Amino acid sequence: MTKIKYKRVVLKVSGEALAGEKGFGINPPMIKKVAKEIKEVYALGVQIAIVVGGGNIWRGQTGAAMGMERAQADYMGMLATVMNALALQDNLEQLEVPTRVQTSIEMRQIAEPYIRRKAIRHLEKDRVVIFAAGTGNPYFSTDTTAALRAAEIDADVILMAKNNVDGVYSADPNKDASATKYDQLTHLDIIDKGLNVMDTTASSLSMDNDIPLVVFNLNESGNIKRVVEGEQIGTTIKGEK
Repeated sequence: MTKIKYKRVVLKVSGEALAGEKGFGINPPMIKKVAKEIKEVYALGVQIAIVVGGGNIWRGQTGAAMGMERAQADYMGMLATVMNALALQDNLEQLEVPTRVQTSIEMRQIAEPYIRRKAIRHLEKDRVVIFAAGTGNPYFSTDTTAALRAAEIDADVILMAKNNVDGVYSADPNKDASATKYDQLTHLDIIDKGLNVMDTTASSLSMDNDIPLVVFNLNESGNIKRVVEGEQIGTTIKGEK
């Protein structure tokens, strides 16, 4: 039997990752690939909760920069995450992986409202749970949602699946050739160094609740499984080095 390092995980999938090379919208081949990789991990007996972003459809900050009221723009972003969640659910269930979508904004015709105890029960019954609509509040990112839900369901780790980014660097490697990759960091390092991993609210939540993070490249096949099995890839962020 395969040895696994993390029994219950929160997988954070960015909206951009679901867009693939197109950069916008939902790319069917890409979302099928993500679903197959999730099924591989599910088959190991890992309890999987997923938080999806919505940046492939709409970003609240972009709308605010265009003059839209920030709260209104953020609510639109939350609805974008629901679209991604439903698409991912459909692809997982085509692979015979039982899946439930829970939303922080109630829309009972298409998903369950987020209820912490019910989410945990789904996980215990070997169902994948997708958390959509962020925290249900404007001004909070889906990174913060991942940290919050991980604390609420007592997850072992947050897996930050990035789009063509294989870890945390000292600077943007696409702009700075001297940028160095970190293998290990602490939550405090992320805040002190101002590294662009997740926003400070999410970092603080993860640090306060002692939840480790692993940042890795989603585009490389098999990476989710490698992380769950304990292989050192990407960057691991935890309380102490």
